[in-house]
Amino acid sequence: MVKSSIKIRAKIKNGTTTVKALISHPMETGFRKDKKTGQPIPANFIKNVKCVSNKKVLLNSQWGVAVSKNPYLSFKYSGGRSGDIIKFSWIDNINQSDSIEAKVK
Repeated sequence: MVKSSIKIRAKIKNGTTTVKALISHPMETGFRKDKKTGQPIPANFIKNVKCVSNKKVLLNSQWGVAVSKNPYLSFKYSGGRSGDIIKFSWIDNINQSDSIEAKVK
């Protein structure tokens, strides 16, 4: 089994669900050069992040080169329940992608 690039947790407290995600990704801008060769490092950045629960889109964000390496994302929403399944996914500019599911605790 391939290890996911995403670590996610979702907890509910007082009717508010907090989702925390850490994504392992290089987030290259395309503006840096390799120190050894002097050649440009190709752009490789996450362009879309989406989070869905119970067929409802909780988060759909467009990212670009200004986001740091290994980004961390946290958001809250109301209306969730313990046991709900959250699907978190991303896609980058070179069409690599990953997704993971987590249960709200």
